[in-house]
Amino acid sequence: MKKRWKYDLGIRRYNTAIEANPTDYRAYNNRGIYYMKKGRYDFAISDFNKAIELNPSFDIVHVNRGTAYQEMGHYEHSISDFSEAIRLNPKNSMAYNNRGFSLLLMGRLREAEMDIRKALELSPRNIYALNSMAELYAIKNEPEEACRWLRKAIENGFNDWRYIMRAKTYDNIRHSGCFKEILRAMRQ
Repeated sequence: MKKRWKYDLGIRRYNTAIEANPTDYRAYNNRGIYYMKKGRYDFAISDFNKAIELNPSFDIVHVNRGTAYQEMGHYEHSISDFSEAIRLNPKNSMAYNNRGFSLLLMGRLREAEMDIRKALELSPRNIYALNSMAELYAIKNEPEEACRWLRKAIENGFNDWRYIMRAKTYDNIRHSGCFKEILRAMRQ
């Protein structure tokens, strides 16, 4: 409940900012992030669309809208947004990682791996890209390699245990010794 309250407060704060300056693309982007955190992807996408209308060259908003589409399962739309973010800023590590993750979810593993590796080339300690590599190898049913990447992600600060426990991408390795060892260590 506490987080929902914070999200609502953030939305109200950006409502005020938008009322004061309706051309503030960052306010639309930031309010969209709060809507996305609440799972209100329709409102988030609407805000991201407005931010893009106001400033089409703002690469981060393309990443955010792509993430909203990804959460909705609209992978082609998400890939399009992530690709636009990469076009605008070829050094945007998250755009590469997120596009790679959409490709991974579509089963396009070779392309996914290329994007995720590019994300890691740009930002070697990107915890989300490290985790994406773990998920890629889990989907390939290569538990040792998946666990190696997951350990790297955790060592660098990835600590979304709820995600690790529920992500279907880890289903192939859930019963492997190394994955169980990671879960045991996380409970200590």
